Amino acid sequence: MSFDLVIRGGTVATGADVFRADIGIRNERVVAIADRIVDGRRVIDATGKIVLPGGIDAHCHLDQSQAPGLASKGARMADGFRSGSISAAFGGTTTIVPFCVQHRGQSLTAAVADYHERAAGQTVGDYAFHLIISDPTPAVLGQELPALIRRGHTSLKVYMTYEAMQLSDRQILDVFEIARQEKAIMLIHAENHEIIGWLADRLERSGRTTPVAHAQSRPLPVEREATHRAVTLAEIAGVPLVVVHVSGGDPLEEIRRARARGHTVLAETCPQYLLLTAQDLDQPDMLGAKVMCSPPPRDTAAQAALWRGIEDGTVDIVNSDHAPYRFDGEGKLKAGPNPSFRGIANGIPGLETRLPVLFSEGVVKGRIDLPRFVALTATNNAKLYGLYPRKGTIAIGSDADIVVWDPERRTTITNDLLHHNVDYTPFEGLAIEGWPETVISRGEVIVQGGTLTGTPGRGRFLTQQTSSAWNTREIRAWI
Repeated sequence: MSFDLVIRGGTVATGADVFRADIGIRNERVVAIADRIVDGRRVIDATGKIVLPGGIDAHCHLDQSQAPGLASKGARMADGFRSGSISAAFGGTTTIVPFCVQHRGQSLTAAVADYHERAAGQTVGDYAFHLIISDPTPAVLGQELPALIRRGHTSLKVYMTYEAMQLSDRQILDVFEIARQEKAIMLIHAENHEIIGWLADRLERSGRTTPVAHAQSRPLPVEREATHRAVTLAEIAGVPLVVVHVSGGDPLEEIRRARARGHTVLAETCPQYLLLTAQDLDQPDMLGAKVMCSPPPRDTAAQAALWRGIEDGTVDIVNSDHAPYRFDGEGKLKAGPNPSFRGIANGIPGLETRLPVLFSEGVVKGRIDLPRFVALTATNNAKLYGLYPRKGTIAIGSDADIVVWDPERRTTITNDLLHHNVDYTPFEGLAIEGWPETVISRGEVIVQGGTLTGTPGRGRFLTQQTSSAWNTREIRAWI
């Protein structure tokens, strides 16, 4: 049997196992896993390396349009689908799931068509979309949303904050009801909008307007209360829920309690909450704006709580929440050179650094093992968002999305090393161990030894199947 590509001599890690094997690839898929495979038109020697499924980043923002009242504060995103997918690939991520944003007054169908146009012919890896619902009109709920879910957009997101995005509890329940009827999975940004506004008003009136005040306006109880309310709404409507970018122990406890009551609630966190703290926002010359995101980084106690959640299985997925704004007048400083924290775009870059940071801080430091690393960064995303087993694993019949990982390469992260269009990284100067050496998407080498070998535009849009979250247990609605 002849293979297009053979990966030979590596240690294969999936979300369940670690074993030594050769991998045979033909027609973009894995077709053989064996002790020894000889006949390959191209052979990659992975001796001494780890062979991983390509990473899946299911929380990233790319090429979102400028509009007031959003997390962007009207700033321009630095990364579109081309630079974003290239950056992801250099970091070992072969599939991205960015957000398609419906703006108020906009048809949801039109929003989806717009994002397909933005992405078409741009990506080096494969991609899907989550749909953000900000205007759940009768037409959206009655016609557009059900039709789009049936067409393969099976993951939806709603917001509990930001003026142009926030839905009321009743509107959230309306969206949840359609998600239940059509078997979609819900994602939610859980922060209490009214408390944030109340605190922000008082901070500004007292002259506390620097970036660190952003963290002071969004303390952990803001997230805790909203998480409690979000899981309650999901319980009433009877839908599985993903609470995104969980930043500390309090919201994790709300998720644990919901699970103990028998509800399907999943938790996502991000590398910034594992490594950064609110003190990183307290820098001179507005430099703290570079690490402003929502929720904000907390403190070392919150970091420890998140690591416990990763270790005990409460945290299901680790994504980047890549939101790329440059430190200039079109990005973080859109409102001027010395703006109030309320005028600064919320978000930081992280597509390329997600896997290396988690591998170094998690696997190398003994906090998690290789299967847990793979589950957190690939397999669980694939299952939750209807892409498994095509994506997220190395198995016969799966797409040959594979990363040959050098576990011993020592690197200091600098922005010059990265491939996004942002002019900084929040992890500047971080020493890490482990780095992707060769990145393969559907059997094609797209990154090799620090060089892009894949052509932007080769990536394909992925339709999503029903989330695995619907299969975990019977999910009942209140009525």
